[in-house]
Amino acid sequence: MELEYKLIDDGTFCVCACHGDAAVVEIPAALDGVPVTVIADGVFRGHAELCELRMAEGITDLGEFVFDGCENLRQLQLPASLERFWGYSFARCGLEELTIPDRVRSIPPFCFKDCKNLTRLKCGSGMQTIYAWAFAGCDKLTDLDIGPSVKLHPQAFASKDLNT
Repeated sequence: MELEYKLIDDGTFCVCACHGDAAVVEIPAALDGVPVTVIADGVFRGHAELCELRMAEGITDLGEFVFDGCENLRQLQLPASLERFWGYSFARCGLEELTIPDRVRSIPPFCFKDCKNLTRLKCGSGMQTIYAWAFAGCDKLTDLDIGPSVKLHPQAFASKDLNT
């Protein structure tokens, strides 16, 4: 897959588009010495052929709908540098398990909407809030590993029973 980048206001690069149909994609830490820090909204949306994504350290933000419809995405290790992801970031993707890094403070509404294969999610030590409908439609989600002080909205799971 060919990735397109643009320089953003903070002087770093943002992945803003992708072209092609590769099963494995790697996002570099930098381009010509300039860090890559953001993956923009919808970059991989609808790329069902994507099975594995490798992100270098330095990525801090994942946009909305970034992996929406990536139904075959099974391998994803989020970098420790990640701080934020936005609503619907992982909607309708094929992830089965995921570990969220320590710097991420919240899971926004609909972030994992309709992730039909998601069975286990482990949140890092920085997690503070999981918002309503974050896991709406995650029918196989049975294990959620979170700290005792995490504020969990009562509708985060759309009334799903979990082992937490």
